[in-house]
Amino acid sequence: MTTIEDFLGDASRSAPPADAGPALQALWWARRGDWDRAHNTVQPHEGDPACDWVHAHLHRQEGDAENADYWYQRSGHPHAASPLADEWDGIATALLAEGSPAPSGRGG
Repeated sequence: MTTIEDFLGDASRSAPPADAGPALQALWWARRGDWDRAHNTVQPHEGDPACDWVHAHLHRQEGDAENADYWYQRSGHPHAASPLADEWDGIATALLAEGSPAPSGRGG
């Protein structure tokens, strides 16, 4: 799973790739328009920088700039000014390049 196209798969896929960590899973749900599922996927992984970055993106998408700012700060990434779709692509590209593994010893 190295490209966004591979990651997203075809429209018939009903779940994110099994080897994707929670940050990528949340991005997958967000791209499919399921904000709640995306949020519920990253929220238990507070403190994981990748999940915090996606969490920030989700709150920006929601229109909650103050909450987004909080999560951008926690993630170590600046508040994005690009269109949401461009930010999604940038986050996905970065996480796919890193491999974004599932965090060990975290969850809940």
